[in-house]
Amino acid sequence: MKKNPIRYLGLVGLLGLLGLITGNIGYFGFFGYFGFFGLARHSDDEMLRHNLGRAGLNAFIVSLLGFPALIIASSFFESTDALLKFFATFYANLFVVQILTFVISFNIYEKRGNM
Repeated sequence: MKKNPIRYLGLVGLLGLLGLITGNIGYFGFFGYFGFFGLARHSDDEMLRHNLGRAGLNAFIVSLLGFPALIIASSFFESTDALLKFFATFYANLFVVQILTFVISFNIYEKRGNM
């Protein structure tokens, strides 16, 4: 039985240790990637790959809607300092929303079980 290669995304979670070394709490978000180790017990099959593709499409659509919204919203700022803070915050939040969209969609598709 083939192992699921998606489980190796859990190794990205090790980047969260940089938060302990550097003191930058922004790195702690990478610990969320350890959840992909939960896919280690799933075998690699066509339905799993289909569900991963569908969940990835949902996350991609979130980015297609989010990034133009970021550009439009950033045009309303006159202060450079406020613009940079807003841009960094919005970008980080959009990244979190993309990951959550992928994970929640994938779990729903896996529980539903149909294609």
